[in-house]
Amino acid sequence: MRHAALCSCLAVLVACAKTEKQPAADTAAATPAAAPAAPAAPAALSLANLAGTWAVQATTEGPKSTTVRFDMVATADTSGWTINFPNRKPVPARIIAIAGDSVVTEAGPYESVIRKGVQVTTRSTMRLQDGKLVGTTVAHYATSGPDSVVSLKMEGTRAP
Repeated sequence: MRHAALCSCLAVLVACAKTEKQPAADTAAATPAAAPAAPAAPAALSLANLAGTWAVQATTEGPKSTTVRFDMVATADTSGWTINFPNRKPVPARIIAIAGDSVVTEAGPYESVIRKGVQVTTRSTMRLQDGKLVGTTVAHYATSGPDSVVSLKMEGTRAP
C-alpha cells in the first residue's frame, strides 16, 4: 500500500512538473499605444515679422459696437511704434512683451477717439494669423464710472 501511495504521489509530481511549451506572448498587444502627437507650437514671432504699416480696424464688444480705424506703424525693434489716427498727432506705442506668437503693446494716455475729451490708455495683444494682424485691445478710461474699461477686437492688414 505504501508503494502504491508513493507511486501515486510521484505520478502527480511528474504531471505537475511537466511544462508545456506555450506560444510566445504577443508583446505588441501589451505595449500601450503611442500618445497622439502634440500640435506643433506656433512659430515664434519676431518684431521684424511685424515691421511695416498696418491698416487696423478695432471694434468695441457689446450690443452698441463702435469701430475705430487707424494706421499702426511697427518697426523691427522696440522703438518707433506709433498709432496714427486720422487728423491727429501720432500716439507712441510701447512694446510691453513679445513671447511665443504674440506681442503686447501699450499706448497712452491720449485723448480717446470714442469718448471726446477723455484720456485713455490702451493695452493690445496681437499676433499674425493668415497674414493679418489680429488681437484684442483693452482701453482704460480716466473716469470713475462703471464704464472705465472697454474691450475691442482688432484686425489689421499690411498696407502696400
